[in-house]
Amino acid sequence: MGKEDDSKVFIGRKKSMSYVMASMVVLNEKPVRLLARGRSISRAVDVAEILINKFVKGSSYGEILIDTETITNKDGTNSNVSSIEIEIKPPKK
Repeated sequence: MGKEDDSKVFIGRKKSMSYVMASMVVLNEKPVRLLARGRSISRAVDVAEILINKFVKGSSYGEILIDTETITNKDGTNSNVSSIEIEIKPPKK
Protein backbone atom coordinates (compact mmCIF):
# COMPACT_ATOMS: atom_id res chain seq x y z
CA MET A 1 0.00 0.00 0.00
CA GLY A 2 1.30 3.38 -0.99
CA LYS A 3 0.66 6.80 0.47
CA GLU A 4 -2.08 7.39 -2.13
CA ASP A 5 -4.32 4.67 -0.65
CA ASP A 6 -5.37 6.59 2.46
CA SER A 7 -6.98 9.31 0.31
CA LYS A 8 -9.44 6.86 -1.31
CA VAL A 9 -12.94 6.21 -0.02
CA PHE A 10 -14.61 3.12 -1.45
CA ILE A 11 -18.37 3.63 -1.78
CA GLY A 12 -20.58 0.63 -1.04
CA ARG A 13 -23.99 -0.05 0.49
CA LYS A 14 -23.84 2.09 3.65
CA LYS A 15 -25.78 5.31 3.98
CA SER A 16 -24.32 8.28 2.10
CA MET A 17 -23.55 10.23 5.28
CA SER A 18 -21.11 7.52 6.43
CA TYR A 19 -19.03 8.18 3.33
CA VAL A 20 -19.41 11.96 3.66
CA MET A 21 -17.92 11.84 7.16
CA ALA A 22 -15.06 9.54 6.07
CA SER A 23 -14.32 11.86 3.13
CA MET A 24 -14.31 14.98 5.31
CA VAL A 25 -11.53 13.52 7.46
CA VAL A 26 -9.33 13.15 4.37
CA LEU A 27 -10.39 16.46 2.81
CA ASN A 28 -9.07 18.40 5.80
CA GLU A 29 -5.54 17.54 4.64
CA LYS A 30 -5.59 16.62 0.94
CA PRO A 31 -7.82 15.73 -2.03
CA VAL A 32 -10.08 12.70 -1.63
CA ARG A 33 -11.00 10.13 -4.31
CA LEU A 34 -14.42 8.49 -4.21
CA LEU A 35 -14.43 5.07 -5.90
CA ALA A 36 -17.57 3.11 -6.76
CA ARG A 37 -18.70 0.28 -9.02
CA GLY A 38 -22.05 -0.77 -10.41
CA ARG A 39 -25.09 0.30 -8.43
CA SER A 40 -22.97 2.29 -5.97
CA ILE A 41 -22.08 4.88 -8.63
CA SER A 42 -25.18 6.97 -7.91
CA ARG A 43 -24.32 6.96 -4.19
CA ALA A 44 -20.79 8.18 -5.00
CA VAL A 45 -22.24 11.08 -7.00
CA ASP A 46 -24.59 11.88 -4.08
CA VAL A 47 -21.65 11.89 -1.64
CA ALA A 48 -19.64 14.20 -3.92
CA GLU A 49 -22.54 16.64 -4.27
CA ILE A 50 -23.22 16.65 -0.51
CA LEU A 51 -19.54 17.33 0.22
CA ILE A 52 -19.18 20.17 -2.27
CA ASN A 53 -22.55 21.88 -1.73
CA LYS A 54 -23.23 21.37 1.98
CA PHE A 55 -20.24 20.43 4.12
CA VAL A 56 -17.00 21.63 2.53
CA LYS A 57 -17.94 24.84 0.76
CA GLY A 58 -15.22 26.00 -1.60
CA SER A 59 -14.09 22.49 -2.47
CA SER A 60 -14.19 21.53 -6.13
CA TYR A 61 -14.19 18.60 -8.49
CA GLY A 62 -10.87 17.36 -9.78
CA GLU A 63 -10.36 14.44 -12.10
CA ILE A 64 -13.37 12.23 -12.87
CA LEU A 65 -12.66 8.84 -14.42
CA ILE A 66 -15.22 6.36 -15.73
CA ASP A 67 -14.51 2.83 -16.90
CA THR A 68 -16.14 -0.50 -17.69
CA GLU A 69 -14.59 -3.80 -16.64
CA THR A 70 -15.52 -7.22 -18.00
CA ILE A 71 -15.89 -9.73 -15.18
CA THR A 72 -16.24 -13.49 -15.62
CA ASN A 73 -19.09 -14.90 -13.51
CA LYS A 74 -18.97 -18.24 -11.69
CA ASP A 75 -21.04 -19.86 -14.46
CA GLY A 76 -18.50 -18.77 -17.10
CA THR A 77 -20.50 -15.91 -18.60
CA ASN A 78 -19.13 -12.37 -18.83
CA SER A 79 -20.68 -9.24 -17.32
CA ASN A 80 -19.74 -5.60 -17.81
CA VAL A 81 -19.41 -3.59 -14.60
CA SER A 82 -19.07 0.18 -14.75
CA SER A 83 -16.91 2.11 -12.30
CA ILE A 84 -16.28 5.75 -11.43
CA GLU A 85 -13.54 7.62 -9.60
CA ILE A 86 -14.33 11.17 -8.48
CA GLU A 87 -11.61 13.44 -7.11
CA ILE A 88 -12.64 16.25 -4.78
CA LYS A 89 -10.11 18.97 -4.03
CA PRO A 90 -10.18 20.82 -0.70
CA PRO A 91 -10.87 24.58 -0.61
CA LYS A 92 -7.90 26.79 -1.39
CA LYS A 93 -6.47 28.40 1.71
